[in-house]
Amino acid sequence: MTLYLINLLLALVWVVVTGSFTLLNLVFGFVLGAFALFLTRGQIGGIGYIRRGYRMAVLFVFFFKELILSAWRVAVMVMTPRVDLRPGIFAYKLKVDRDFEITLLANMITLTPGTLSVDVSEDRSTLYIHAIDCADPDATRDDIAGGFERMILEAFR
Repeated sequence: MTLYLINLLLALVWVVVTGSFTLLNLVFGFVLGAFALFLTRGQIGGIGYIRRGYRMAVLFVFFFKELILSAWRVAVMVMTPRVDLRPGIFAYKLKVDRDFEITLLANMITLTPGTLSVDVSEDRSTLYIHAIDCADPDATRDDIAGGFERMILEAFR
């Protein structure tokens, strides 16, 4: 996030120095600033914010896709004449350990139809999740680990 703000500051400095206060010039300054930060990446360290931004965009697209698929699955469950659901709560061991990451994961799970984050253990190692159909909690755990949690780790570390 800091690199993004530095790049935005560089773009604003570019606009002021050139004296052309247009959107196109601001975008050009932003691209120029990104290139300058890319050249100095060895000194500033860490993953580049452009790559991080890409991973965050992939996470957003994945979440949106899961949101649509889950909404469809819940709609199909509700519309079937014979409802054979086994709702329940299961524990999920967290790989994420930062407060922001835990909150993001819990919110993504809650916003996805059919699941609800209920609580986080005091040591922040376990997330308790309610599922509308908890027939196979291991499969749901694998979906979360291979989907939301993996992508959160890739985007924010």
